[in-house]
Amino acid sequence: MTSPFQSLTFFSLRGGRRHRGLLAALLALIACTVTALLAYRSTLDAGIATERDAATHRLAFYAQTLEASLTRYESLPGLLALERDLTQVLANPDQRTQQAANTYLEAAQQAAGVAAAYLMDINGNTLAASNWQKPGSFVGQNYGFRPYFREAIDGGTGRFYAIGSTTGEPGYFLSAPMRQQGRIVGVIAIKVALEGFEQALINSGDMALLVDGDGIAFLTSNPAWRYHALAPLTPAVRSELAETRKYGSREPAPLLAGNGIAAGKDSVRLLEDGKARELIWHAHRVGPLGWQLVLLNDPTAQRNEAVIAGAAAAFASAFLLTLAIIQRLRRRRREELKRLHAELELRIAERTDDLSRQIEALERTKAILHETQDAAVQAGKLAVLGQMSAGMTHELNQPLAALHAYSDNAMALLDRGRTEEVRDNLASISHLAGRLGHIVGQLKSFARKAPAQPTAVAVDSVLANALLIIEPRRRELAAGIDTTGVTAGLQVRAEAVRLEQVLVNLLRNGLDAAAAVSVPQLEIDARCEGEDVRITVRDNGSGLPASTLAHLFEPFYTTKSAGEGLGLGLAISLTIVESLGGRIEAANRNQGQGAEFSVLLPVAPQAPMPRPDYRKDEL
Repeated sequence: MTSPFQSLTFFSLRGGRRHRGLLAALLALIACTVTALLAYRSTLDAGIATERDAATHRLAFYAQTLEASLTRYESLPGLLALERDLTQVLANPDQRTQQAANTYLEAAQQAAGVAAAYLMDINGNTLAASNWQKPGSFVGQNYGFRPYFREAIDGGTGRFYAIGSTTGEPGYFLSAPMRQQGRIVGVIAIKVALEGFEQALINSGDMALLVDGDGIAFLTSNPAWRYHALAPLTPAVRSELAETRKYGSREPAPLLAGNGIAAGKDSVRLLEDGKARELIWHAHRVGPLGWQLVLLNDPTAQRNEAVIAGAAAAFASAFLLTLAIIQRLRRRRREELKRLHAELELRIAERTDDLSRQIEALERTKAILHETQDAAVQAGKLAVLGQMSAGMTHELNQPLAALHAYSDNAMALLDRGRTEEVRDNLASISHLAGRLGHIVGQLKSFARKAPAQPTAVAVDSVLANALLIIEPRRRELAAGIDTTGVTAGLQVRAEAVRLEQVLVNLLRNGLDAAAAVSVPQLEIDARCEGEDVRITVRDNGSGLPASTLAHLFEPFYTTKSAGEGLGLGLAISLTIVESLGGRIEAANRNQGQGAEFSVLLPVAPQAPMPRPDYRKDEL
């Protein structure tokens, strides 16, 4: 029988083991936490240091690039000040001397590649400028309030970056005094555009700013940051900005939260959409005006890496601390892990086979869909050609009859020895044969079956071909087609033959809709709308009923009489346009003046192309 003393001893031992286990677990938790914090801190510091070194190198590169741009033209104003034509206009500012000075400055500006070059008298009035022939010319303007003018009048080299008070375009201004017999009689200045450097910042992917001596960013990788202050402006700075009109009438708003960039701090808070996020900043002085190149880095990636490193360290510590326990269970679980691994591999293999079969089925379905769409498009083209066959027969019969007449006439004239008239008949036969070949060539191009391969397609050319194809129908109705609204030189990302098929469908539908009015008329517009080109076909028919608009693009839906159409034209056109990345819109014109269909396709910027002949003599 167990004594009470023995029972008390047993429970005391159990309680002690439990307390020791809890203490060991607590110590293990503390050790893991400390290890994680140390790993987090060291990884974060190393990541930020590495990023700072990379930022320093990038800033040095940017600074060298900007210094090269600034110093390239440093001596140009002084060289221009030696020109005799400029000293003459200061001494005698009449029309002849001003014209000579304007011509010289224009040639110098074009040769040097600067934005502008101009000459001012001692009062700041511009007497001659390279842009004397352009709107917003500097001639007659007074720039005596600009610091670069005052610095040159004082005998030094003037340097200033500002928004142009005349053109509204920013630039870097350099100036030098004009001397005559040792006396300053005027100031020569040039304006250098720095858009290329700003574009390089934008393309770099960095958050970069070029900041003036007052802490105002004037060139940035993000246009929304331009003309924002990195620190609150003092009243003196605000007064100077208003006096010099450095940035026009803009009031530089704060870009950073709090006091902005402060000495001794390596982080700032950037204001975006009313929220502030912490960034690390790096700066590099550049240029003679106290400018700074500032690079902002988001430390989120480094923090994430540090968190991962801390977590990895914590897990590694926990692993080491529990390694003894795991070792004891290892043998027993090895077979179980083997079995689970085999089951997993089997399931992966089965799933892989299933996915492979699904992918193959999907590829077959896609191929069938593409073949069906291509067949539908080809059928639509052949249907249009079939509907127009009678008109095309008439279109071809006229030249053929003329060919027959000309050839009979040529034989008769040849028998009479009238060779000059025979030559004229043969020339007419050649012209008619060329016309027949052109018509047949367009029909063959329209009818051929080809996969959609979008390229840059000229709207003018495709529209001209479509108008040629529907010409018999237009003549049959004696309809007018107005193409004055087509902007010349437009190009879209499309496939020429398929776009031509869409336009033929829309033009033929428009002619059919206008056939019932006394004077059928179509209007065709083509213009740019942002990143798209809108091609619109309008008719003066009776318009589209409200119940029809919802079903226009459904297959086999048509408002035409039986035998006049299958209802596939618009459905096929929609398929073609959507495959080219565009869309079709349909609507009624105002006051029941007919309907309009618009095709919107992505614009393809190219060099301007000559506007083709729309055969206005036949329209």
